[in-house]
Amino acid sequence: MEDIYANVVNEPSVKTRPLGMEPGPRSSERSRHGAVVLGLVLLSVLLLAGLICLGVHYHVAAAQLSTIKANVTDLMEERNQLKTNITEMQMLLKQSKTCPAGWKMFGCSCYLLSSQSGPWTDGRDDCRSRDAHLVVIDSSKEQMFLSGFTNQDAWIGLSDRDQEGNWTWIDGTPLTSTSAQFWWTNQPDNTGPTGDEDCAKIIAHITLWNDVRCDVIQQWICEKEA
Repeated sequence: MEDIYANVVNEPSVKTRPLGMEPGPRSSERSRHGAVVLGLVLLSVLLLAGLICLGVHYHVAAAQLSTIKANVTDLMEERNQLKTNITEMQMLLKQSKTCPAGWKMFGCSCYLLSSQSGPWTDGRDDCRSRDAHLVVIDSSKEQMFLSGFTNQDAWIGLSDRDQEGNWTWIDGTPLTSTSAQFWWTNQPDNTGPTGDEDCAKIIAHITLWNDVRCDVIQQWICEKEA
């Protein structure tokens, strides 16, 4: 009996938990629910902060765009005013410019048909002595003006004397495709006994150009700024 009693006395007692402290499914579910709520709150805060930043950037960009539009409008107004001023100045210049006696005015240039005749080089030298040059035709309007300027063939300031086939105006500018349309049919052809048709003339009755020898005797047309 004593042994049985001793075993009963020495057996460790079982500890008991207070009510409500037992771990279980409900406690784990509450923890997960709290974590989800916390995550949603943080996400909402981040989204709100992002929306605020976007709103600030939008207003800044809108203000900058408005400023740019205003600047563009001002620049366009200034450009239009400059165009108006340039037009007025050009009109005043045209009104104030005149040509020497015997010269005819077209645009901003003066033109003179020589009273004597000679080779192309004589025309070049005569025009230079008048502070002018053999005429340089760079527009269809100028070509039309010259069509009624003379009733005889006349030298113009175009040649390929320096390099065969490279037609250049006397002021050094190359012949453009716009001006090249004024050649007579199949010209320039560099034909003739010696094949040295290196100077251009304007043909009076058709008002187109032809290449001829530079020593042909004929009149010339001088041009200079008004």
